[in-house]
Amino acid sequence: MDKLTNKEIIFIGFMLFSMLFGAGNLIFPAYLGHASGQNVWQSVVAFIISDAGLAVLAFIAVAKSGTFDHLLNRVHPSFALLFPMAIYLSIGPALAIPRAGSLAYEMGVKPFLPPANESSSIGLLVYTAVFFGIVFWFSKSPSKLVDRFGKVLTPSLLILILIVFIKALYTDLPSFNEASLSYKYHPISQGFLDGYQTMDAIGALIYGIMFTNIFRSKKITGKSLQVKYLVMVGMISALLLAFCYLIIAYLGASASLLGKVDNGAIVLSAVMHQLFGPNGKVVLGLIFTLACLSVSIGLITSCAQYFSTVFPKLSYTKWAMLLCLVSGLVANLGLSQIIKISVPVLGLLYPVAITLIILGLLPYRFPFQERSVYIFTIGMVGLFSVLEIINSTFLNGSLTKYLSYVPMHDKGFGWVIPVLLGFIFGNIFEAVPFTKVVPTNKEIS
Repeated sequence: MDKLTNKEIIFIGFMLFSMLFGAGNLIFPAYLGHASGQNVWQSVVAFIISDAGLAVLAFIAVAKSGTFDHLLNRVHPSFALLFPMAIYLSIGPALAIPRAGSLAYEMGVKPFLPPANESSSIGLLVYTAVFFGIVFWFSKSPSKLVDRFGKVLTPSLLILILIVFIKALYTDLPSFNEASLSYKYHPISQGFLDGYQTMDAIGALIYGIMFTNIFRSKKITGKSLQVKYLVMVGMISALLLAFCYLIIAYLGASASLLGKVDNGAIVLSAVMHQLFGPNGKVVLGLIFTLACLSVSIGLITSCAQYFSTVFPKLSYTKWAMLLCLVSGLVANLGLSQIIKISVPVLGLLYPVAITLIILGLLPYRFPFQERSVYIFTIGMVGLFSVLEIINSTFLNGSLTKYLSYVPMHDKGFGWVIPVLLGFIFGNIFEAVPFTKVVPTNKEIS
C-alpha cells in the first residue's frame, strides 16, 4: 500500500480549494462584509463555519461511512438515488456551474465591452461557448487535475487575492459603516445562512467520488489512511477558504458605496476601483475568471464521473461534453435569474445535508446509527424544509404566522427542532423490539 507525500497532500488540498472556491465564494462574503459593516467579524466567522467548517465535516462524515452511497443507504435506497441526484443537478448544470460561467462573463468581459454592446446577448453566448470549451478540455483528463490545479490555477488565484490584500493594507480605506438589514441584530445567524449560498457543504459531500479515484490511482486502499488524508486535505482547503473570506469580507466592509447594493459583485467592483483605479476591473476580471473556471472544472468532472456511473451507456467524456453544453445554455438565462432560482433550492437541500453530516459523524457504537433514526430524522427535516419552500415560493408567506411559533424560525433555523424531534422519535421507535427495522448487509456496510 502506497502513501501520499507531503507535497502531494498539499497539491490535493489546493485542488480541493479550487474546486470549492468559485463565483459564490467571491460575491457572497463581499456582500456580507458590506452589509454587516461594524459587525463584519462576527458575520464572517459564522460564514466560515457554515462554509469551510461544514465542508470539512462533510468529508469526515463520508470518510467514516466508507462512501457517500453507504451513508445515504442508511436512510433508504430510494433516498440514496434521489438525494445525490438533486445535489448533482443543483451544483451541476442547473445552478452552480451556469452561475460560474455567467458571473465570469459579467465580471471578466462585460466591463470591457462598448456601452452599445453591454446588453447584447450575443456576447454572453460567445463567451460561454469559449468558457465551457476550456472547461471541457481540462475535464477530459481527470487524472491530471491535481497537477493542473495544484501547480497552476490555485497558486495564481491565491497570488491575485494576496496582491489585493497587500494593496488594501497600504491604502487609506473608509472606516466600516453601521451594520444594515439583519446583520445589525442577527450578524451570526445571518452570516451562517449566507454560507449556504456557496454550496460548498453539499459539494463536499459528493466530491468523494473524485478522491476515491485519486486514491485508487495512488494505490491507497486502507480506509484509515484514506480518512486521514481526507481530513488533511480538507483542513488545507478550509484554511485557504477562511483566509480568502477574511480578506474579501474586510474589503467588502471597506467599500465606499451609496444607496442599496444588491450583490457582492458591485461591492467588489467598487473596492477594486478604490484600490487600483480604472485598472481595478482588470484585476477583478482575472480573479473571477480563474475562480469560476476552477470550480466549473471540478464540478463538471465530479458530475460526469457520477452520471457515467449511474447511467453507464454514456462514457465519462460524453457526459462531460453534455454537461458543459447544458451548463452553457442555462448560463445564458443570466446571472440574476440563476441566483433567484438557487435560493429556494438551497433552502431545501442544505438542512437535509447538514442533518445527514451530523448523523454521519455520530459514533457507530450507539443505537442511533440504526435506520429508523435516519428515516425519522431526515424525514422530519425534509418535510419541514418542503413546507417552508412552499410557503415562501408558492403561498407568498401566508403560513409564516404559524411557522413563526417554531423556535429559531425567525433566524432561519426552524428546521433544527424537527431534526431533534425526528431523532428522538427514531430512537423511541428503535427501542420497541417489534418495530425494529433489520438492515441488509449492504446497508450495514
